[in-house]
Amino acid sequence: MSNLIKTTSEIEIMRAGGRILAQVLQTVAAAVKPGITTAELDSLARQELGRLGAEPSFLNYGAETGNPFPAALCTSVDSGVVHGIPSPEVILKEGQIIGLDIGCWYQGMCTDMAVTVGVGKISPAIKKLLNVTKTALELAIKTVKAGATSGDVGYAVQSFVESQGFSVVRQLVGHGVGKAVHEEPNIPNFGKKGTGLKLKSGMTLALEPMVNWGGYEIENLADGWTVVTKDGSLSAHFEHTVVVTKQGCEILTKQI
Repeated sequence: MSNLIKTTSEIEIMRAGGRILAQVLQTVAAAVKPGITTAELDSLARQELGRLGAEPSFLNYGAETGNPFPAALCTSVDSGVVHGIPSPEVILKEGQIIGLDIGCWYQGMCTDMAVTVGVGKISPAIKKLLNVTKTALELAIKTVKAGATSGDVGYAVQSFVESQGFSVVRQLVGHGVGKAVHEEPNIPNFGKKGTGLKLKSGMTLALEPMVNWGGYEIENLADGWTVVTKDGSLSAHFEHTVVVTKQGCEILTKQI
């Protein structure tokens, strides 16, 4: 457990890297419009990361499996939950939604962040899905503090999301982050209060509710990366990297 607690200097590096990541993701999200390809969004993300002195953490992730992720940015459109691969053949259309998930290495430490945005104008019903998912992340952030449990966080997300008529993905979870893209502990978006791992000051966590319009079941596509809803319904995803403190937590992936 001690190796999950980051030092003050490591947290400061993650704070700086997180600000870079937030700036990059804001630039990429602002570029989303009808007619742009997901490959163009990935190219922009790589360009901005390099300009600001960071490196993509997703590019070539999983190389040891023989199927490395081929991009810096995950682009998950409509029923895509996470890990969508950018392509010049995926041209965004008015009314769609796209999840943009990105991570970076900065001075040896890693941060992770995601948002879901509409392409052009989206319907009020779809806006509700995005707003509920974003609010679920905010509730998770408010729940995190030293002494709270992973089950407390999952309960906060699940109870709110389900009260709004949506479902939370069960097969994928939030996680530790910092010295690696994925670290212990797992932070599910469902659970019971008082259960799971007790959080400690200095832990750095990627909190990431994944919310489906329909059922919570998901499946993997043949590319080995793209995860979609099993019933074809829409899905949204928001994520921040935070550090646990005695009073609560601090968002590290936040613009100044």
